[in-house]
Amino acid sequence: MKYILFFLFLPFGLLAGPSQTVKIKTSAICEMCKERIEKNLALTKGVEKADLNLDDQSNITVVYNPDKIDVAKIKLVIAETGYDADEVKALKKSFDKLPNCCKK
Repeated sequence: MKYILFFLFLPFGLLAGPSQTVKIKTSAICEMCKERIEKNLALTKGVEKADLNLDDQSNITVVYNPDKIDVAKIKLVIAETGYDADEVKALKKSFDKLPNCCKK
């Protein structure tokens, strides 16, 4: 039965385009920021993986499916979380809700 399901869904996996990777500079400053951004991106359709490196100038590397999401939308999700994402500024309403340790 497992093999039948595998072969039924195999064509759908082949139809998906290749993943792409983008690196975005954020205004994250601590582990709480990292967890918050990675969690929100993980819940975003089309995002396959997000890894924020606080030691690398707070850059986040995002692996995504370009058929489902684009870089502008990824930056918007980060901004809606309360953080700057390259040239996209954090939404004030979201930034104001962040803990004081996450504001610079």
